[in-house]
Amino acid sequence: MKNYSIEVNSAKMNESGFSVQAGWITIYQVHPVSREYIGANYEYLPIGVGVPAGSYIDVPELPLADFALRRSVDGKQWEHVSDYRGQTIYNTETRHPLKVTDIGELQANQTLLVPTSEFDKWEDGKWVTDLEAQRQVLIANKKVELNTKLSQASERIQVLSDAVELNLATEEEKNELKAWKTYRLQLSRVDINSDEVFFPDAPALA
Repeated sequence: MKNYSIEVNSAKMNESGFSVQAGWITIYQVHPVSREYIGANYEYLPIGVGVPAGSYIDVPELPLADFALRRSVDGKQWEHVSDYRGQTIYNTETRHPLKVTDIGELQANQTLLVPTSEFDKWEDGKWVTDLEAQRQVLIANKKVELNTKLSQASERIQVLSDAVELNLATEEEKNELKAWKTYRLQLSRVDINSDEVFFPDAPALA
């Protein structure tokens, strides 16, 4: 007489990880590179066979939000690691942003904190604006603007001066020459190192 069973035959494993009883077993699989858990499956194991590579039989504990589940490097246990995927992190040395695509802890030179300006530098775990660097850039920009205005004024003064020297200048041009010379003098007195720099208005072109 045959003995029937409605139970699924389950594999039994020895301490070496090989089946000593043929049957089905639940395996928990991981990604071959990142070792991140990718899902559970059933595997039929004949006697003397182990589970496939990248598969384990110990049940993982699901992680909390913002954490990922992966196998340890030595393959002996499950571990929970930070999961910043989809978030933007910043290099604390260059301020360059980077979209996170892998699981794991941030590197020592990475942070989730957003720099507030191009003059920010990383100090004591936070961004600090380098006010002196910011000031030097502002001064350099003001110097470029001042030199441009002085060059424009000198070009106009040269043309009007030629007209005066040749006795070909109209009264309007003489007045304009005086206005441009006054303007250039005012420009020469602008202190670009001041926190508040105001450039005089250029005379209207005739």
